[in-house]
Parts: sequence; C-alpha cells; structure tokens
Amino acid sequence: MQTATHLHSYLYFSNRRRAIKQDAWMKMETSNLSQLAGRLGFTQGARKSSEFLIPIRETKLFAIPNSDDGHPSVFVSKENTKTNTNNALDSEAGTFLSKWSPPRYLWRGLSVLILAGQVIIRTLKGKVHWRNTLQQLERVGPRSVGVCLLTSAFVGMAFTIQFVREFTRLGLNRSIGGVLALAFSRELSPVVTSIVVAGRIGSAFAAELGTMQVSEQTDTLRVLGADPVDYLITPRVIASCVALPFLTLMCFALGMASSALLADGVYGISINIILDSAQRALKSWDIISAMIKSQVFGAIISIVSCAWGVTTMGGAKGVGESTTSAVVISLVGIFIADFALSYCFFQGAGDALKKCV
Repeated sequence: MQTATHLHSYLYFSNRRRAIKQDAWMKMETSNLSQLAGRLGFTQGARKSSEFLIPIRETKLFAIPNSDDGHPSVFVSKENTKTNTNNALDSEAGTFLSKWSPPRYLWRGLSVLILAGQVIIRTLKGKVHWRNTLQQLERVGPRSVGVCLLTSAFVGMAFTIQFVREFTRLGLNRSIGGVLALAFSRELSPVVTSIVVAGRIGSAFAAELGTMQVSEQTDTLRVLGADPVDYLITPRVIASCVALPFLTLMCFALGMASSALLADGVYGISINIILDSAQRALKSWDIISAMIKSQVFGAIISIVSCAWGVTTMGGAKGVGESTTSAVVISLVGIFIADFALSYCFFQGAGDALKKCV
C-alpha cells in the first residue's frame, strides 16, 4: 500500500474529488463507499448526507486505491507543524522533569542539615535512647584512647625535633615549651584526635548504618514503632560530642609529656624548663577553645557519617563507597571548621610568648 504525505488546508477523497472547507461544522457526503459508511454508522444505499461536529485541524486526507482489493483507503498525512512542535516541546519538557533527579551530593548535603536539626530538636525534648547512648559513648571514648594517645605522642615528638633544632640556634631554649603548648592546645590536639576518630569511628558509623539501610533494617524499626533518628543517630552524635573533648585533653597531656622527655633525653633541655615555659604561655582560654573545637569536630564526624550511612544505595558496593566518602567529607569538614573557629577565637597580635623569653 502506498502512502504519501503533503500538507494542505482541504480534505479530499479519491474517486469523487470533493473539497470541504474548514469550519466548526463540516458536511461530509458519502457515495456507495460501503466500508467507510459502515465505519461511520450509515446505512448502505443511495447517497446520504449528515452533518456532525468535529474539531478541525490543518490536515490532509486523501485516498489511494489499494492494490489488494481495489477499494480506496483513506490516509491522514500529517497534522499542523505548529501543533506538532508544541506537543513535542511539552512532551520533552514533561519527560525531562519526570526523569530529572537532584545530584547525589546535593541531597546528601541537605540530609546532613536535616539530621542535625532533628538531633538538636530531639535532644532538647529529651527524646534520647540513653542505653544506646552509653554503649556508643564507651565505643567512642575508652576504645579509642589507645590509638589517639599513640598518635599524639609521636606527633608531639616529631614537632619537638623541629622546634628544638631551630630555637636552640637562636638561643630561645626557654620558649620551646611555650610554643609546643600553644601549638598542641590550639591546633594539634583537637585536629589530630578528630582525624583519628574520623578514621576509626566515622567509618564504623557509616558502614553500620549503610548496611542497615540496604538490608531494610531501618524500615523494620519504623514498622516496630521506633524512630531511627532517636534510636540510631542521636546516641552516636551525643557520644561523639561528649567523648572527643576528653580525648583531646588526654592527647594534649601525653603530647606535652612525650615532647618534654624527648627534649630532655636527646637535646639536653631540662623537663622543668619545658614545663615552666608551657605553664607561663598557656591560658585557660587555650584549653577551652580546644574543647569547643573538639566538640564541633565530633558533631561533624557523627552527623556526616550517619547521614552518608542512611542514604546508602546499591548493596555492598554502595556501603563501601558511602564509608569512604563519609571519612573524606568528615576530614574536609574538620579542616574547614578548624580554620573558621581559629579565625574567630584568635584574632589580632598575640602576646602569649612574652613571658617565656
């Protein structure tokens, strides 16, 4: 069967070429076209005319004899180009909007803010699962002491080597303890402790919650009437915020002790000189600022890790990707927050080392 497509503003039939103009009412005459009359519901016989209301579009109808049976076949070629263009644009826009979804990093970032708000509200309302909180506190605090202290001791000794070598040449042996104390209290202790906790605890939070998410255990908690935020996330955030300041204080003490021992045993600088210099340089605000920083870092680690865990998709592979991404984002957040807090806490010229010279 042959087909052809042409645009025209009139309607044609094959055997009798009758033109019917466009109008709201269209009159169609049929003459012994049995098949067409049967489809339209007319009786066979003489010529009949009827009129009915149909919407008119700029189309062309034409009939071509069928090669099989010789009867004419009616074809509709094409609708108006403007109508097709508008319909195509509408369908494409609808398809694009239905298939579009926000980038994963965007809705994960929003989930961090939402979780932070939910944790704050539930904590203020007292909706805390205390048994689970104590379990997480033991996990974040006592079980992380060893690796944090070991890391802090070696970091302290590494910085002591650099400070002692340079300050001895300048004849500023009495300033070494003060410089080490300020460096440890303001920056090194909270940052190093948070990095260790992010690698150890943050990865564990993300992996646990990610596994629960892909295995639908969080949905089971909702079915049982327990809110996953109250039962899983809030205890972890509270435990991290409480445990990190104490870990920071212990790391600061051990770092200063290891530095004093190294300076006395290797470079011949007395421990009393190191400790006296540190005592003169330190102020109470230095210790308070370190604890505030560590609390903020603990909140960043726990909230980011939990948010990445509960938004995990893709089975075991997704759990691994969420764990890695949670640790990386936590470390970046720690460094950014450290800069912001240091800029707010320590402005202007300092005079802490005047008493150590």
